[in-house]
Amino acid sequence: MQVTPYLFFDGRCEEAANFYRSTLGAEVVMLMRMKDGPEPSEECKAQMPAGSENKIMHMTMRIGESTVHASDGRCQGKPDFKGFSLSLNASSDAEAERLFAALSKGGQVQMPMDKTFYASRFGMVADQFGVSWMVIVPLEKPIVPAA
Repeated sequence: MQVTPYLFFDGRCEEAANFYRSTLGAEVVMLMRMKDGPEPSEECKAQMPAGSENKIMHMTMRIGESTVHASDGRCQGKPDFKGFSLSLNASSDAEAERLFAALSKGGQVQMPMDKTFYASRFGMVADQFGVSWMVIVPLEKPIVPAA
């Protein structure tokens, strides 16, 4: 079994995909626009703003070895990403700093990048879309404080 995150960007999915391409090297492997699907029901039409036909119905991105699904959703307001974070394991301290700085542009640092007892670098940031990220370079053997 595999769990795959699915993010709803409320009308900003394509912008988010371009951001993740430039900051994380994401690759869009599948993209379907609203106009590419079957004719929606009247109920669905009523929930979508006019001009939504070019919005993204479903998208699959590869970020490193991970898959993330995304959509514009119903395009009815600002996305509300609460209660979770996506975690990026960086290969080096320099890579972690680069990723963290890139995700921070237009976003909000929640915990500045620093050394911890479990990581040579760790920080938390909400990107410009409100998605929360944890960037980490884990230590092979965490330093466990004496009891």
